[in-house]
Amino acid sequence: MTRPIQHLTAHPSAMLLGAQLLQVLAWPFLGGSTIGGAFLGVIGMLAVGSAVLAVRRTPHVSRVVLFLGAPTIVFTLLEAVFSDNDAIVLVSGLLHAPFYFYVSYAMLRYLFHDDEITTDEYYATGAAFTVVAWAFAYLFAVVQVVWPNSFTNAGGFDHSWFELLYLSFSTLTSVGLSDIVAVGEEARAVLMVEMMVGVFYIAMVVARMVGLTMMRHRR
Repeated sequence: MTRPIQHLTAHPSAMLLGAQLLQVLAWPFLGGSTIGGAFLGVIGMLAVGSAVLAVRRTPHVSRVVLFLGAPTIVFTLLEAVFSDNDAIVLVSGLLHAPFYFYVSYAMLRYLFHDDEITTDEYYATGAAFTVVAWAFAYLFAVVQVVWPNSFTNAGGFDHSWFELLYLSFSTLTSVGLSDIVAVGEEARAVLMVEMMVGVFYIAMVVARMVGLTMMRHRR
């Protein structure tokens, strides 16, 4: 037990990536209940905050993460209890989206801060990707509240947050499964931005990691 704990402590990005993937796998079983949804949301937020504070140990990042993270956790709990309240869902999305976008920014700075590649930076490439998917999912939730009937499939127009996360992952990875479709112009605009982000992420981050790995082997 000691070695896995030490491994996670030494690789905070691995802890973040593992927590995000665990949320994805556990959500179908726990997300339908109030307690389960709140538990998964808070655990995910704590994992994100602790990982960012670990990889970017600066007062500026710490203040921003705490300033955005504290009210976001509160609304994570409120949204789990009052999932049908549009005002709470809207404020929750408006808090979560900038929080996760800032976290992705901090993770990218961590990846680009030097010319040495570490094991944790490999984990960070996956963690930053999942964080961006989370951010856009909350943007979709905001769009769904402000502009109803923005997303549709055979089940209708109103979709759960997990379905919007699924749409975010399929868009960001350019898979485009299309079983959930953006029909509103506002929703399609956000989706197009996410498509561009997904392409640039692969071109920028993955190419850099491959280049640094090849440079290290040549040395």
